[in-house]
Amino acid sequence: MERLSNKAYKNEFVHNFKGDESGDLQPRQTPGVLYSRAAPTAVSNPRLLAWSEELAAELGIEKPNKEDVEILAGNRLAPSMQSYAACYGGHQFGHWAGQLGDGRAITLGEWQTEEGKSWELQLKGAGLTPYSRRADGRAVLRSSVREYMMSEAMHYLGVPTTRALSLVSTGDKVLRDMFYNGNPEFEPGAIVMRVAPSFIRFGNFEILAARKEYEHLRQLVDWTISRYYPHITGEDKLILWYREVIERTASMIVEWLRVGFVHGVMNTDNMSILGLTIDYGPYSFLDDYDPQFTPNTTDLPGRRYAFGQQAGIAYWNLGCLANAIAPIFESTDGLIAALKEYEKLISEKFFAMMAGKLGLDRVAQEDAALITQWEQTLILLKPDMTIFYQLLIDLPLELEGEEQVVNHFSESFYEDPDQPQRQALYSLMQKWVERVRANTSSREESRARMKKSNPRFILRNYLLHQAIEGLEEGDSSLFNKLEAAMKEPYSGKGDEFFAKRPEWATQKAGCSQLSCSS
Repeated sequence: MERLSNKAYKNEFVHNFKGDESGDLQPRQTPGVLYSRAAPTAVSNPRLLAWSEELAAELGIEKPNKEDVEILAGNRLAPSMQSYAACYGGHQFGHWAGQLGDGRAITLGEWQTEEGKSWELQLKGAGLTPYSRRADGRAVLRSSVREYMMSEAMHYLGVPTTRALSLVSTGDKVLRDMFYNGNPEFEPGAIVMRVAPSFIRFGNFEILAARKEYEHLRQLVDWTISRYYPHITGEDKLILWYREVIERTASMIVEWLRVGFVHGVMNTDNMSILGLTIDYGPYSFLDDYDPQFTPNTTDLPGRRYAFGQQAGIAYWNLGCLANAIAPIFESTDGLIAALKEYEKLISEKFFAMMAGKLGLDRVAQEDAALITQWEQTLILLKPDMTIFYQLLIDLPLELEGEEQVVNHFSESFYEDPDQPQRQALYSLMQKWVERVRANTSSREESRARMKKSNPRFILRNYLLHQAIEGLEEGDSSLFNKLEAAMKEPYSGKGDEFFAKRPEWATQKAGCSQLSCSS
């Protein structure tokens, strides 16, 4: 175990690519470089609010002392750290936005474990960078709590994700207009230390292509493959790499659908080249099942990033990545062919995922009709997704009629089903029971699969909002309870939170819908 303040850090990205070394934090365009050196701006009174002991143990990091907390707050750097902000672009809500970059994120250095694995340590909310544009580079407590908690919650759910090591309050106030409606308020500031093998995004490649910096583009692609995809070699490594990016992205999206996660802002600059969930802003889990639900007020009325649109948006974003890397290919035929395989790939992954949720031992061709009917019935009923699947695990296979089935699922309904809805549910359960009886595995094995596939606890927005309100008042009790529950989402440890979203949370700010500043 080593201390943050004593570690000898690696700085491979800085050493391998051209950057702006001036340290000037004035917002500006930075053509010709992949990063700009940026030091965090000190805060007045840093205090450690949360520390991921499990992640720290995995990385071999000692629990922080006072000097380490100063690093977590951006008040000091270890001697070997060479901090920087990365330059990238992106398509935002379907439109090319040009240069974006790390506007409130600063990478400090790379922590190498004893096993030789390297992790980038990045502060979010640590002050101005050359990519902050008209903003201040800071983050408020509510957004920082959400980033810290959901990064770790998704890890324990089994979803590919970046991680979060710490949450620090700054002692300073930050001015924010939460819903961009002309009502800014001062809020407590905070900083999260994010951790990932890499924070490279689709947008890192897009900005180089847009600027026709093809030598840098080729260099970044080659470096990404050799460093993060070392198993890919040979003359055709470029297309093999792109295919694996497609595969990882599809796997990530299907995991989102499995647990009911809605990212809320799937811009290409928020898409990890490693297939990790990145940049937790106006996200949400589904409460009532609605494929058209988006938690992001900025995404209204078009609902581009709604729950049911995420697989299609990932395809669109992968197309943007293909366009970006196309200049280093002799022919685009391979890229086009690889992208065309996405639909089949994600369909196969989706049906395999649904087999786990429904307790099926396999997915046969005839199961497609059942899964289609399943989706249609959930849209009709709009039950609480998490609770509905938990109740399904314990549904007796000896059905005693429509009334019994409706009563069994009653805890998941936000509104009492009418007669057509009741009939649709009963018909679906009849077909599901028939299919489960055809399993070659036992009922016990089927239920075990369902328990592993269907979380019992999710970090609902209204719970997070209550925890944030508590922290703002100096009360961390709910925050601590949620942090413990999220580490065992498939057990009954968080059963005090096993309940539908309350009616009061439907319209309350921060509980149902959020803005990109969230």
